[in-house]
Amino acid sequence: MRKVAIIMGSKSDIEKVKPAVKTLDEFGVGYTVRVLSAHRTPVEAAEFAESARDNGYGAIIAVAGKAAHLGGVLAAATTLPVIALPVETSLMGGLDSVLSILPMPNGVPVAVVGVNAGVNAALIAVRMLAADNDALTKKYLEYVKSMRDKTLADDAAVMKELTK
Repeated sequence: MRKVAIIMGSKSDIEKVKPAVKTLDEFGVGYTVRVLSAHRTPVEAAEFAESARDNGYGAIIAVAGKAAHLGGVLAAATTLPVIALPVETSLMGGLDSVLSILPMPNGVPVAVVGVNAGVNAALIAVRMLAADNDALTKKYLEYVKSMRDKTLADDAAVMKELTK
């Protein structure tokens, strides 16, 4: 099975990466986490993206805040899907990150999840990898069922406690 690359623009984003890593672990998906900056190490970031497919990756999660150009830099250098994970900042609470990611030019697609939504970034990567992996598809469907079961159990508990 292909792996997921998680690229942070700064080590300070590591706490935002941990939910994605935990989610990938739950699905048994391999990953690599790196610190490569769109602005401070653009050559290295592009080189990583250019060789990612050949190195066994199937998707890239780009974690960045503020100017948040990392996803676009990586997407310009690869044919792999890139999922941008904007992180919360002191400037605009992460809205600045989202607004830096969204205006990608035609031909350089970058998917975007919510601010600090590492779990969703990982789940999108899992779904991409599951497109041709029946075992991973089965794990994902089990995950969906567990969410459904938990919600129905919560519903029953709330009804019991608060319904007259």
